[in-house]
Amino acid sequence: MAFNENTAQRIRDFFLLKNANFSEKKMFGGICFMVEDKMCCGTHIDKESGEDFLLCRIDEEFYPLALEMENVIPMKFTGKAMNGYVYVLERGFKSTKEFAYWLELCLAFNPKAKASKKK
Repeated sequence: MAFNENTAQRIRDFFLLKNANFSEKKMFGGICFMVEDKMCCGTHIDKESGEDFLLCRIDEEFYPLALEMENVIPMKFTGKAMNGYVYVLERGFKSTKEFAYWLELCLAFNPKAKASKKK
């Protein structure tokens, strides 16, 4: 599980500042952050490029617009793009403002997100 601890700590700090009820889970080759027991966002280091990626679960209505943005690519965990999930490349979330923008989108969608079925 390869992920940038600095990015993970930035996510933790953001969620603490927002008083979000979150937990962490190792998934998708990195670490995911669950808010209200639903996957919200995460981070991992891409095997091919070695770049730090920010995984964002966003509203499916915003998804096509997000893909048109610079430094955003679809999440293709199983080889197929997953609607509502994007990766933001490292250069797209370096600033505090950019980072907060993406995490705010994730938190805004979280109440509408469906939780995974418990095993």
